[in-house]
Amino acid sequence: MFIDIHAHAYRRSAPWPVRFATPEEVLARYDSLGIGRGVLLPIVSPEVYLPQTNEEILEMVEWFPDRFIPFCNVDPRALTNSADAPLGDLLRHYRDRGCKGLGEVMPNLEVEDDLVQNLFRHAQEVGFPVIFDGTDRRRGDFGLYDDPGLPQLQRTLQRFPDLVILGHGPVFWAEIGPVEIKPAPGKRVMRWSSAPLLEEGAVPRMMRQFPNLYGDLSDANPWHALSGDPDYGARFLTEFQDRLLFGTDICFAEMPLPIVDLLQAWRRDGRISATVFQKVARENAVRLLGL
Repeated sequence: MFIDIHAHAYRRSAPWPVRFATPEEVLARYDSLGIGRGVLLPIVSPEVYLPQTNEEILEMVEWFPDRFIPFCNVDPRALTNSADAPLGDLLRHYRDRGCKGLGEVMPNLEVEDDLVQNLFRHAQEVGFPVIFDGTDRRRGDFGLYDDPGLPQLQRTLQRFPDLVILGHGPVFWAEIGPVEIKPAPGKRVMRWSSAPLLEEGAVPRMMRQFPNLYGDLSDANPWHALSGDPDYGARFLTEFQDRLLFGTDICFAEMPLPIVDLLQAWRRDGRISATVFQKVARENAVRLLGL
C-alpha cells in the first residue's frame, strides 16, 4: 500500500477558501485508493488559508494512530519575528511529541529571507526533513518565492547539506524542464515547462548535484510534469528512485489524485520496475521518516 507524504485535514474546517477534508474523509479516500498511511501537515501561515495548530494534528493522529503520521509546522515569524528566534525549541518540543518533520512551510516570503533561513537552520539541527510550497509572486500569494531556475533553493541546499528538503508545488515541478513564463488567470503569470520536454531543467540538475534534495510527488504538478513526457518521466522516476516520495496533497474530500493511476499504470505497463514503484510508493517514506 502507498504511504502519502503530504496530506491535510481539519477537525472542523471553515468554509473559505476551501473546506478542508476531515480525517474521516481523508481515510475514506485512502481506503478507496490503497493508501495505508499518510503524513498530516499543519497549515499555520495565514496568507490564504485559515491556520490550524500543531496540537490539532497531534490529536487527529491520536484518533487514528495506525493511519496518520504527524509533521509539525512553525511560521518563521514566530516567537520574535527575527532571524535569531529560538525556533529549535519549538521543533524539539514537537519532535519529542512524535512529529517526524517540518511542513508545509508556506509563508509568502523569499526562500533566502533571513527568517526562513533561520527556520531551516534549526530544522537541520533537529534532524527534520522539510516540505515547503513555492510561489512565483512576492506578494499576494502563499509559498516561498524563488526566481526562475530556483537559485535561492540551490544556495539553501549548499548552505544546509544535512537538511533534507522535499521539493513541492508548481514552481518546483515546472523546473523539470526549461521554464516558460505564460499568462494565467487573475492578471498574473505562471511558470510552465513544455511537454514533451525539449531539454532538462533545474530540478533534475539540482537533484544530481545535491543528495539532500528530494521530490514530493503530491498534487497535480508532478503528475503534469511526468505524464506530459512519459518516456522522460519514467527515466526521471528511475534515476531518482531513492529520493522521490508518493503524495496526494489532499485538501478537499473529492480532490482528483491522478498520480495514483499514473504510478500504477507505469508499473503495470513496465515503464517503471516493481522496485522503483515500491520505493516511490512507500519504502522511501519508511526510510526517511524512520517508520
